[in-house]
Amino acid sequence: MGNCLRSSEKLTAEIVPHGGATVYPTVRLHGSPNSILAAYTRFAVLHNAVPAARPPPRAAARDVGSENVVPVVFHVGPEVASGSGDSLLRFIDSKFPDLAEPVVATEGGGGREEETASLVVRVTRLQHESMTWHLERIVRWVEDLATRGGLRAVDLKVGTWKMEVVKFGRSYSQLLEVMLEHAQMEERVLFPIFDSADRGLSKAAKVEHARDLPIMNGIKEIIKSVEVLDSRSPNYRETLYNLSTRLKSLQGLCKQHFMEEDSELLPIMEAVELSKEQDESALEQCFAVMQGTHGRLLKFLLEGLPPHDAMKYLDLISMCRDKERMESMLRMVVEY
Repeated sequence: MGNCLRSSEKLTAEIVPHGGATVYPTVRLHGSPNSILAAYTRFAVLHNAVPAARPPPRAAARDVGSENVVPVVFHVGPEVASGSGDSLLRFIDSKFPDLAEPVVATEGGGGREEETASLVVRVTRLQHESMTWHLERIVRWVEDLATRGGLRAVDLKVGTWKMEVVKFGRSYSQLLEVMLEHAQMEERVLFPIFDSADRGLSKAAKVEHARDLPIMNGIKEIIKSVEVLDSRSPNYRETLYNLSTRLKSLQGLCKQHFMEEDSELLPIMEAVELSKEQDESALEQCFAVMQGTHGRLLKFLLEGLPPHDAMKYLDLISMCRDKERMESMLRMVVEY
């Protein structure tokens, strides 16, 4: 991921792009830890997303207007570049033409439709995408744990079997927190918007939230029992298979729930006709409600997105009107 050496005033990140230093020279990025442009550019390089990247809409204006922001300077060997986000990304792309696969435009104007969608709809869909990825990863992981049945750790870098189980539990706890905050965000921000236009429109989604909560908490309790059970116990593998079954069931319910919201509920937002001010205010509320997700769990959330979609999420963060909150989120990206 590279090293991040920061003082209170400047961010200096040393980056070795994917492929290793034997192919590319060392890259250094200098700038302020509070600069949207610095965080955005660093993320683009670290995650091979340069061809998909574009400067966040308000990055340049925000950075220029901040007295304490250090200009962003990009070093590749002896060559140096600075300036606007577009010029920085063009410079990076010219130096590392094979850094990422080209982004192919889809037919039918899907990208344009996405860009014109409500901000709160965009953030909701991206969160659905990340949570779906993490659920799939968790299910694959528990299936592997059940197959091995406590006999051995799969990789010494993971540690002992016990250490791996604890890491698995921690990962599920992170996902659970994101999912709970996401549900709270929908119930406190999204659903009231729909219900104000057509009372009862979000009723089915609320019922599904209430249905899934006991399942998610039940899984957490099973994981706790796995962590304390002796792996040589006769019912240890049976407990793991039970856990696997519960997680697969949750995955199926969540996948169906997200698909229904994405295809049946969220498209109605266009008919609600929110003003620009209302849409931006709703996005601000999303960030406020989901404090854990956009704080210490932001890295976890972004891990569940492919690079081009992670960049879209950073676009949305750059639109946060609360400067202190936005800078706090940026620090999470810088430390990523």
